[in-house]
Amino acid sequence: MLRRLKDWARIVTRDVHALWIAARDRRTPRLARLLAVAIAAYALSPIDLIPDFIPVLGLLDEAVLLPLAILLVIRLIPRPLMAEFRAAALAAEARPRSRAGAAFVVLVWAAAAALLLWWFWPRAAG
Repeated sequence: MLRRLKDWARIVTRDVHALWIAARDRRTPRLARLLAVAIAAYALSPIDLIPDFIPVLGLLDEAVLLPLAILLVIRLIPRPLMAEFRAAALAAEARPRSRAGAAFVVLVWAAAAALLLWWFWPRAAG
């Protein structure tokens, strides 16, 4: 069962990447592109709509809502295009990962957090 769960997670990850590729392709219908951008950004973002620490509901968005949204957008994209995007996502999986890119994303999030902290930090009136 654990193996099937890992395979399912790998498929969802591939499809999210394929949706990201589809969102940038002009051949994808406009509505599908808009939804694909939103879903891929949400799936790849560390910020959740429903925080994970909330019992049951916290995992609802990753376990139920996100896969349903992915399936909806996949149905909006023509099958031959989606097959092409999935193949591109699979090819990208085989390439080495960029640690510099990951470090850049972490730095951007840290800078955003520092800016928000600075912005909302109480200051002495003076």
